[in-house]
Amino acid sequence: MKLYKSFPIVLLAIVLVSGCVSNKKYAELQDTYAKLRERNQELSNKYQDSQRELTGATSRVKSLEEQIASEKANVTALQDALNKCLSSSNQGNVNISKLVDEINSSNKYIKQLVNAKNKSDSLNMVLTNNLTRSLSREELSDVDVQVLKGVVYISLADNMLYKSGGFEVSDKAGQTLSKIAKIIQDYSTYDVLIEGNTDNVPISQPNIRNNWDLSALRASSVVQVLQNKYAVDPKRLTAGGRGEYNPVADNSTPAGKAKNRRTQIIITPKLDQFMDLIGKAPEASQK
Repeated sequence: MKLYKSFPIVLLAIVLVSGCVSNKKYAELQDTYAKLRERNQELSNKYQDSQRELTGATSRVKSLEEQIASEKANVTALQDALNKCLSSSNQGNVNISKLVDEINSSNKYIKQLVNAKNKSDSLNMVLTNNLTRSLSREELSDVDVQVLKGVVYISLADNMLYKSGGFEVSDKAGQTLSKIAKIIQDYSTYDVLIEGNTDNVPISQPNIRNNWDLSALRASSVVQVLQNKYAVDPKRLTAGGRGEYNPVADNSTPAGKAKNRRTQIIITPKLDQFMDLIGKAPEASQK
């Protein structure tokens, strides 16, 4: 379950409860809200489509692995048959030659399958190297970058970005976010999802209803810093909150809670860009 919240909704609510507004102003706000909601749904759909496409790619890799195992077993059987033929004086040369041809054909097919699998495996390395090439070794030590199924995940702990229990980005987070902005700007056509996550401890702030609100507000704060301070095109950005419902560790321990309180910046290549990176994978693996 995902919940995407838009900051203009909060702005609209504040305006409405703070005093009376003209009908014209109210209509303008409603129109803006409708457009932003439509844009948010469009980006969410794109993200879901990419996830489905990547799931299909993973299934194809698994199928290749199964084919490789099957062909290796076939080669073993053919080799055994050849050995039996060679040890038998009654076996004709024609059958031996046929078995040799079958073994050679199977070995060639195995090589093709292995090359396809290696290309898929090396894609993660290509994506990581390309997307982090603007960062120095020292900068990379502050940013956790992982590539899973062709999607780049940059994970930042909440104590690095926000004050405890709050959602405003702290001053000390500026240096870290500037590094993230380098990666995002380096690939200016990729979609970017900022996703807030919390532990399972209920929030107790007067203006925040629950962990859903907190996670979405935190994501929205990061989006606005990237837009306003580092000039990232807002059309590429989506802010989303997953509350406590996407844990990566056990919430029963302090260490697990700390891991779950995080903000993820998810960079998703479009399908044509993804295939282009696959094409570059063999070249990168030779370096």
